[in-house]
Amino acid sequence: MPFARLLALLSALLCTTFVVAGAPSATAAAVPSHPSVQPLERAHAHNDYEHDRPLLDALDHGFTSAEADVWLVDGELYLGHDGPDLDRTLRAEYLEPLAQRFRENGGSIHRGWRADFRLLIDVKSEGTAAWPVIERQLTAYPQLFSVYRNGRAHERAVTAVISGNRDLAAMQAATTRFSFYDGRMSDLGGPLDTSLVPLISDNWTKFFTWQGIGPMPEAERARLQQIVATAHANGQQVRFWATPDLALPNREALWRELVAADVDVLNTDDLAGLQDFLLAEDPAEGGPRPDTRPDNLEPIGFTGLADAPSSQFYAD
Repeated sequence: MPFARLLALLSALLCTTFVVAGAPSATAAAVPSHPSVQPLERAHAHNDYEHDRPLLDALDHGFTSAEADVWLVDGELYLGHDGPDLDRTLRAEYLEPLAQRFRENGGSIHRGWRADFRLLIDVKSEGTAAWPVIERQLTAYPQLFSVYRNGRAHERAVTAVISGNRDLAAMQAATTRFSFYDGRMSDLGGPLDTSLVPLISDNWTKFFTWQGIGPMPEAERARLQQIVATAHANGQQVRFWATPDLALPNREALWRELVAADVDVLNTDDLAGLQDFLLAEDPAEGGPRPDTRPDNLEPIGFTGLADAPSSQFYAD
């Protein structure tokens, strides 16, 4: 065989082998690949929509809670803090991506992680008009979102919590709803049931003077511990906003006290900073956290959902 012909044949064979070996199979291409990351149970992305990739950046850093500020304009929910960004909607930036992750990960937001992801929806426009629209959008994803139905809360992969301008009367009156109420410190130990108020959130500076500089005053540490103990006894979680968030030593000092008191949700705009801190200093990330849900919580599975995962979820 002439050398030139032999060379051409070998070249063609090598190219074919490279393409076949390098090309992913149809099955492999159909399974999306997400970064392997440890879910961080305390990590909450404050004003998450301001990141380059809303929701996705938080997920890539292991966050299990994210906040979206919404404005109701002409029947649609737009994102934004000081006003609506008419190019970005709650549905497109959060609801659809969460549903996609749920499908790709076999029924969870972080692959293999069976606790719920919290979507905190902070209503900036008038709450009475906004809440029915939020509910209507959430009901389009019945397999995805936790639901309260006929006196029982059924936990799914994502729990939507309404903050900001909330319509308490309407939420209390609803026999079925796909969202829950973000309580304030005035609700702590009060008559509102955890099936309505799973979270107590408030401004740190309203209750504490300490900003992470020097030792925390013992009276304030005791107050913090009492707040957490009361909430946990009621099956509720605790979150503070307006804590220091610049990458300075006082921020980590305050975070350490929050972790030591077992505050459930740490608020930040610095995704990488909180991720690094929790992985290094939160003992809970070395294993499962204590279960703070009420004693009457019992496991339930998805029912009537052909493509639902076999793992169990919970209802109270």
